[in-house]
Amino acid sequence: MAVHDHPHRYPGLRSPFRHRSGAAATAAGTEAATATSAYVFAGLRLLTGFVFLWAFLDKTFGLGYATGSGKGWIDGGSPAEGFLGGVAAGPMESAFHAWAGAAWADWLFMLGLLGIGVALIAGVALRLAAVAGTVMMALMWIAEWPPARHLSDGSPSMSTNPFADYHLVYAVVLIALAAAGAGATWGLGKAWARLPFVSRNAWLR
Repeated sequence: MAVHDHPHRYPGLRSPFRHRSGAAATAAGTEAATATSAYVFAGLRLLTGFVFLWAFLDKTFGLGYATGSGKGWIDGGSPAEGFLGGVAAGPMESAFHAWAGAAWADWLFMLGLLGIGVALIAGVALRLAAVAGTVMMALMWIAEWPPARHLSDGSPSMSTNPFADYHLVYAVVLIALAAAGAGATWGLGKAWARLPFVSRNAWLR
């Protein structure tokens, strides 16, 4: 074929450069999509971490949002008493009432909020955070008991869905963040994974 012949005149011949450019474009597109996903997961991780960390700070210092000023943990208030004492449906209603105001319940609840929040913000120990957060969200789901149409006093529960609520969404988000290794972007996940005791125990990542 002469150098000036057009390739379309010979349909059986294909330029290898065309295939290379297509493959390169596909690889570049895949790399860009992967990078975008990493940033999306990192943003979701930070946002979710702030939810948990803010709940800890508000309940500790009584910042005037969910916890009124002067009613914080440092002021002698019980962070979990109001929630547990207000349970009015579900199979663990009496158990939650018995736990309300107990020091051990307050400490576990607050340490859970702090630990999960810090882990997510820093991007470390996401698997532990996912396990702890899922357990916490499961207990809170049982406490609110979305399947109930009426509370124990007969009043409407105001539940809008018999199964799916924000507690389940948070649990799934925590699991997804851990599975995606979301701490590597905008976080200390890579440095954390290189630590000797973490590299030897994958469940700490």
